[in-house]
Amino acid sequence: MTENAEPTTTYEQAREELADVVRRLEAGGLTLEESLALWERGEELAKLCQHWLDRARERLAAAAPADDADRS
Repeated sequence: MTENAEPTTTYEQAREELADVVRRLEAGGLTLEESLALWERGEELAKLCQHWLDRARERLAAAAPADDADRS
């Protein structure tokens, strides 16, 4: 994902895939290479989820009336 491009994966898709990655890693029985590849994918998915959460926070902050921001 480049900085200015929107990801094509939704938050919900990324979160579900990340949960699957965690389940597979916790189950064990993988080779070191498989585990490392899953870990790397998990890191990518975590960053993607964080991107969506950050965007949601920005949208909420922008939608909040200015006087609500002063009370925080």
